[in-house]
Amino acid sequence: MNFGTLILNAAASQPEARAISFQGSTVTYGTLADRARRLAAGLLERGLLPGDRVLLQMHNCGEYPELLIGAWAAGLVVVPVNAKLHAREVEHILENSQARLVFTSAGVPDLESDVETVACGGAAYEGLLGTEPIKALAETAPEDLAWLFYTSGTTGRPKGAMLSNRNLLAMANAYYADIDQLGPDDTMLVAAPASHGAGLYLLAALLKGAHVVISAGFDIAEAEQVVRDNEKVSLFAVPTILNRLVAAWGGSEVPLENVKTIVYGGAPMYVADLERAIGVFGARLFQLFAQGESPMTVSGLPQRLHRTDLPESARLLSSCGYPRTGYAFRICDPDSGEELPFGETGEICAQGEAVMLGYWKNEEATAKALREGWLCTGDLGFCDPDGLLHVVDRSKDMIISGGTNIYPREVEEALLTHPAVAEVAVIGIPDPEWGESVVACVVRAGGAEVGEAELDEHVCNHIARFKRPKLYRFMDELPKSDYAKILKSELRKAMGGELAAT
Repeated sequence: MNFGTLILNAAASQPEARAISFQGSTVTYGTLADRARRLAAGLLERGLLPGDRVLLQMHNCGEYPELLIGAWAAGLVVVPVNAKLHAREVEHILENSQARLVFTSAGVPDLESDVETVACGGAAYEGLLGTEPIKALAETAPEDLAWLFYTSGTTGRPKGAMLSNRNLLAMANAYYADIDQLGPDDTMLVAAPASHGAGLYLLAALLKGAHVVISAGFDIAEAEQVVRDNEKVSLFAVPTILNRLVAAWGGSEVPLENVKTIVYGGAPMYVADLERAIGVFGARLFQLFAQGESPMTVSGLPQRLHRTDLPESARLLSSCGYPRTGYAFRICDPDSGEELPFGETGEICAQGEAVMLGYWKNEEATAKALREGWLCTGDLGFCDPDGLLHVVDRSKDMIISGGTNIYPREVEEALLTHPAVAEVAVIGIPDPEWGESVVACVVRAGGAEVGEAELDEHVCNHIARFKRPKLYRFMDELPKSDYAKILKSELRKAMGGELAAT
């Protein structure tokens, strides 16, 4: 089973249908298939062999899908990386993956490497497209490696999660089972980096012959135009992007009836923000809990439960939903691995067809992450008696103060119910007496005036007093990654430097 073949099969059934749009230019499925087959032939003529890796260090662009399909049609493995990564990070991934060829797009800095680089749109790329289309596609097995998904590296150097053809197909099938059926009348907007979750859902769209609009970077005006020009628009958004859509489109004349589904995930979505999003989009939202090691799967809160008028709405919206179709999760003691009863917090472990094969050339990390058929996610949470998953925090973000566990997300949820708080990140810093102290880094809502005393009183009205922040730091903005996730590691470094200077 070659994943590229699966997409080309869909293309063959509707060659004149819209496939990819980028910056006003659209190619049909027939053209997409022809270009992908030419790329496959060109890559093999260049001396690459099935199983070789090709690294895509590219911004979102029209060539992204054809390169994915072409590489798979040739039996190659893709290694997509965010084009905004530091050169040293990319060089580590390049060395670790042993990629034989690098594709880049405009604006990507050069790497200090002897590996050949091909720029999209350049002479070498056009040379690949000048090859006669491949006739017989490479034969690969369902368990053969297709995508090396490198983690963000927040706890060390990035590790390559090995995703097979079967893993990618399972991810797409879970989309159809739980989120939406897709077809030629659908449009999927890829507004986040295609090297991550948005690119994975791009595959689900192509397998069903849907129209894919690729954005060079999230832009409110472009997103609005896509919604105006197309019916049945879907997209994947991290919470920061969803919040921006809510702020821009709430009460506007944007035809929201053309929005079919917004899948959100990748970072905590706080209840106060989610209630505002439901007020704008209603039952068009699907919450996703996953990680690259089990891409875009594990659990989800379906559209029909995104309501604020149910007796159990507060509990539903504070959760990450139920197991996805074909998946299971359980809560385990991080040390013993024993399953914990309902209501007890432990490590979230997941099982299903999309779970990775392991980490590339890292047996130690693989053995730690994959135990007895379960993926140990490193996320902390609990399961309530109704089967809802509640994610508490990353294990590395948990604060231990005076011997008591404090979960930052609980404190953040409390602070975000205050109207003067736009964003917040809660971290722990070393404390000689208590071990760690709770610090809240707060971004005020535009024009709002609020001080520590008011926020302290507000927090104590919502959660136990011992969990309240000992320090507040007001900031203009919070540091974020290229995937719009708040970088608590950067906040800890900044706070450490600030305290050392006093």
